[in-house]
Order: sequence, then structure tokens, then C-alpha cells
Amino acid sequence: MKKITLAVVLPALLILSVISFAQTNKATTQAEIKTVSKVDLKRYSGKWYEIARYPNKFQKNCVGNTTANYVINADNEIEVLNQCVKENGTMITAKGKAKIVDTDTNAKLKVRFAPGVLSFLSSDWGDYWIVDLDENYQYAAVGDPKREYLWILSRTPEMSDAVYQDILRRVEKMGFTPGKLTKTPQNVQVIKGAVIRKQ
Repeated sequence: MKKITLAVVLPALLILSVISFAQTNKATTQAEIKTVSKVDLKRYSGKWYEIARYPNKFQKNCVGNTTANYVINADNEIEVLNQCVKENGTMITAKGKAKIVDTDTNAKLKVRFAPGVLSFLSSDWGDYWIVDLDENYQYAAVGDPKREYLWILSRTPEMSDAVYQDILRRVEKMGFTPGKLTKTPQNVQVIKGAVIRKQ
């Protein structure tokens, strides 16, 4: 009887140990996400084109031409304007605000949008962490501490594959999953529901 009990209990304990280790290891990895060391918000402001993103319910109606524009107003508040084109060819616009959470780096912000199609987290403040940034402010990767969201942004509608792959390698080391990203068509028009790249 004891042999049967040990034969059942020991594998169960081993499995529980492995699961516990995996969860501890995952928690450690999740805690290791870091933002860039410093962001000059004046240089960061302006128009960004979305190159790729994790699929999310807030942008489910966006089929292309997704952009984000950041403006620092006279009160040092950051105004946000997100836009994209829908399947029927109309433009969706969402206005919001951003505030700095970490003033040492300016890399951790909170963003809030008024209710609307592109309003992520509705009236709540959502995490906006700049985790990768070109020294010339030509591209950026933005995520959140739980790694539920990820966006790859560029100052131009297109990004070279070499630069894109370099970004993917870096965000993967942070615990993000590059395979979840979907590319965002830019410079497109929608004709009868079909997304067509402009010549």
C-alpha cells in the first residue's frame, strides 16, 4: 500500500514543484521589464506611424493608416490624437491626454482617452511605457508592465526589415512575444472593404 501511495505522491509532488518553479520564474521575468533610461518629451512629441501592434479590442475596427500624435501644450500637458481608417473607409479619431508617472526618465506615462472606438481603458488611465527608443527618435516600442499591449512606432509610414527585426529581438528579451504582433498597413485606401496600398 505504501509503495502505491509513494508512486502516486512523488510524481505529483514533482509536477507541483515544476509548476511552482515555472510560476516563480515567470513572475521574476515579468518583474524585469525596463523602460528606456531617458526620454526627451519635446523630441518624442509629434506624429508617429503604427508599424505593428498586439491585437487588442480597442483597435479592432482599425484596418490601416494608424497614427498617434503627441503635443505638449502650454501647461506642459501632453495631448494625444490617435487616428486610423475603418473597413468602410472612414476615419476614426480619438483624443486623449497623457501624464508623466516617472519624472526621472519620462519613459513611464499614463494615457487616458475620452469614450470612443479607440479609447483604450475608457476613462481610466492606462500604462504607456516606452521600452525601446531610437537615439534619433525615429522609432519606438511602447508596452505596459503586464505585457498585454505592445506597439511598434515609426516617424515614417514604413520601417526597414532590419530595424524591425532588431526591435523584435530587444522586446523579446523583455518578455514580449514578437509572434503576437500584427503589421499595420500604412499609405492605404479602402475600396469596397478591401485595403489597397496607394501607389
